[in-house]
Amino acid sequence: MEQRKCLECGEPLRGRADQKFCSDACRNAWNNQKLGNTSNYMRKINRILKKNHSILKELNPNDKTTTYKGVMVKQGFNFNYFTHIYKTQNGRVYYFCYDQGFSALENNKFLLVRKED
Repeated sequence: MEQRKCLECGEPLRGRADQKFCSDACRNAWNNQKLGNTSNYMRKINRILKKNHSILKELNPNDKTTTYKGVMVKQGFNFNYFTHIYKTQNGRVYYFCYDQGFSALENNKFLLVRKED
């Protein structure tokens, strides 16, 4: 009978027949290695999206307000990252970070909204 070995360190496994790792540390190390650079890129983008969402939510406590671009930029808002775009029938374009959206107005002013469920 062939002895089962840990996928990370090669140590012999004891216990359950479907066990793949000898410890949580080996399981975590193997998964981190497997995910590698691709997940780092995705984590970076998700951090930016979450930060944008947090800024919009903080600036828009009542679900609809206006603010200036400078205020958003000062807090670290990144206008290049959003989750989706919504265009109204009258042509206004909203950029959303999850449920929080923004639309450009005149004079570096922005309309902030929250999307209802």
